[in-house]
Amino acid sequence: MPTPLRVCSFESRRAAEIASLLTRCGAEPTVAPSMREVPLESNTAAVGLARRLVAGEYRDGLLILMTGVGTRTLFEAAVTAVDRQELVDALNCMTVLSRGPKPLPVLREWGVQCSMRAPEPNTWREVVDLLQSEQVALDGRLVIVQEYGAPTTPLYDWLESRGATVEPVAVYNWELPLDTAPLEAAIRTTITGDFDVLMFTSAQQVRNVLDVADRIGCADEFHAAAARCLLASIGPTTTEAVIDVGWPTPFEPSHGKMGHLVTEACAAARERLSGAS
Repeated sequence: MPTPLRVCSFESRRAAEIASLLTRCGAEPTVAPSMREVPLESNTAAVGLARRLVAGEYRDGLLILMTGVGTRTLFEAAVTAVDRQELVDALNCMTVLSRGPKPLPVLREWGVQCSMRAPEPNTWREVVDLLQSEQVALDGRLVIVQEYGAPTTPLYDWLESRGATVEPVAVYNWELPLDTAPLEAAIRTTITGDFDVLMFTSAQQVRNVLDVADRIGCADEFHAAAARCLLASIGPTTTEAVIDVGWPTPFEPSHGKMGHLVTEACAAARERLSGAS
């Protein structure tokens, strides 16, 4: 019987799901959570935005929603300061753009109309392409962007170059897990050459894993060892982060879904290993 693929995933929120998918694919999974979403305790940005919204300051503005979790957190923080129906009415006076599918159920639940949705793979580039193809007027327009843990600076720069005034609203930050021991162990296992595949499902995972490797004093060894594995990325934003840190271009699945990532990356890894033997 062939030796199972040894796959390390750095997934946190869907750790059990990716472990199950890998097992069903015949792999031996190690899941080392690398991040946690931390809602901002005193969400002054969201509260301030809500008050200005219901005062009519953003009428005819553009709201770009980047994530489902962020959309819900933003709305829930807003209604601690303003009436829910007044908030919904104000939002429905704006153009609302969803970066991908996950904000849509939240919008439906709250009764907020989605004006446009960016296509797959749902990066900031698709947001730009959509705004251009729809010829959305930006000069002199106020654009609110719901951030998801880190600023999307290239998007802000592009919007501002078109004359927009950009107002990012942060609703949560990404931090390391409270217990980094599993992640530290996975980093050391990578260095000893005991993983065939390293799997990333967000750009922040790349940054956090390298941060922990640096903290435990083995950044260079980990960087070199990781480059010898098959690096697998869920989509273009994560791929960009992998390349930016000096690793080879990672494997990317045909669709940016976890199931596609697991099955296609495992197939690619097996082909790679059979070619090397």
